[in-house]
Amino acid sequence: MRAVVQRVKNARVDVAGQTVGGIGQGLLVFLGVGEDDSERDAEYLADKIANLRIFPDENDLMNLSIIDIGGSALVVSQFTLWGDCRKGRRPSFAKAARPDTARGLYEHFINLLQVKGLKVATGRFQEMMDVHILNDGPVTIMIDSMKTF
Repeated sequence: MRAVVQRVKNARVDVAGQTVGGIGQGLLVFLGVGEDDSERDAEYLADKIANLRIFPDENDLMNLSIIDIGGSALVVSQFTLWGDCRKGRRPSFAKAARPDTARGLYEHFINLLQVKGLKVATGRFQEMMDVHILNDGPVTIMIDSMKTF
């Protein structure tokens, strides 16, 4: 499972011109599910992201997590995080999970964040989405449950 995590001042997702999810200060999480991922991958990422110390403390050092600041998370499914561009010019998505598997793990990940006490908004799985982001920093972190990067 892969995630691109961005610290945001606010973010929202629109589908067909309607806002379906939005947050104030917190994290925008683009989440990609791979064909070999399991609930353990979702658990690893949810714990890592919920406790990731990337928000500034009183000394302007990145020492606080989203839990510490009472922030929210906007989780957006993004199978393109599994795009393999090593050959040719068109990405291969062969390593991305099938939609039925990906949806279950995406929902499990969201539930895990909620259990940790986070307010979570989402996009819509398998929909074309317009994502509006006001980055904070910018701070962008990539996390892979297989620890390949």
